Amino acid sequence: MTGLFYIFTFIGSCILLFWAGNILVKALMGVAHFLKWKEFTVSLFVMATAASIPNLFIGISSAIHQTPQLSFGDVIGGNIVDLTLGIGIATLIAKGLPTASRTVQTSSIFTMVVAILPLLLILDGRLGRVDGIILISFFLFYIFWLFSKRKSFRKSYEEKGNSIIRRFKIFLKDLGRVILGIIVLLLAAEGVVRSASFFAQSLRLPLSLVGVLIVGVGNTLPEIYFAGASAKSGRTWMILGDLMGSVIVPSSLVLGTVALLCPIEIVDFRLFLPARFFLIVSAIFFFFFARTGQRITKREALFLFLIYILFLFVQWLTNYL
Repeated sequence: MTGLFYIFTFIGSCILLFWAGNILVKALMGVAHFLKWKEFTVSLFVMATAASIPNLFIGISSAIHQTPQLSFGDVIGGNIVDLTLGIGIATLIAKGLPTASRTVQTSSIFTMVVAILPLLLILDGRLGRVDGIILISFFLFYIFWLFSKRKSFRKSYEEKGNSIIRRFKIFLKDLGRVILGIIVLLLAAEGVVRSASFFAQSLRLPLSLVGVLIVGVGNTLPEIYFAGASAKSGRTWMILGDLMGSVIVPSSLVLGTVALLCPIEIVDFRLFLPARFFLIVSAIFFFFFARTGQRITKREALFLFLIYILFLFVQWLTNYL
């Protein structure tokens, strides 16, 4: 009976994360419209940050419960999914993703570096408070760079005849949806942490591995859903901004915050090695595809799919052989 309770808790929490994440993303899109930001910047800074809030709350909750390795696995697993399945699905739907923009090209460098940086910092088996400061500083540096160039983030939107008062009322409603989404995400994150801990104990798996294979995939659903919806509507710049930001924000701000609250220690790296290896491979190939040809092609998308399938196969072999 206890097992069924945690299974339903986990499923219900993932549904709430997906539902609340979508509400939060749409609400923050309205906020960004009011602020007059470009689509790429909106999706990278606002929408990716919103989609990363579940990672942040899971990280904070896991730190409070003295299980911060769950947050580390969640971020690593989510990054692999974003850089392979997320980019791959969006590329196939959109029939290719353009990467010619100088902002996109530079952001691809940040994406690769920040995806690999936590893996380097934890080589000694511990992601401590100094490491957390380094990760948060990297995030702040990227945001400073992004907003230091006015042309890279400012855009004029069509107002559709709405008065200033009307637009401000819509802005306040969107802020209310943001608050609602955050509250729901807090509750859902608590459910994920508790159920994931139960699964880890029942299956005798380390929390970091549960985070990679279960929580990480669950938390990337809003990004993948948004990427697919954006691809169908032809808003390809928002896809790249969202997925790049969904790697940058959790890997720097989220892990940095968790490390400050409760240092992350990985005692046994054997089951975790495949995730580390395939994250590095995913980050390098994404960087290579984004920088060559000024476009991510269908063939490259299929190759990213192959990387994820190989990751699952190797992870399975590591666990059971």
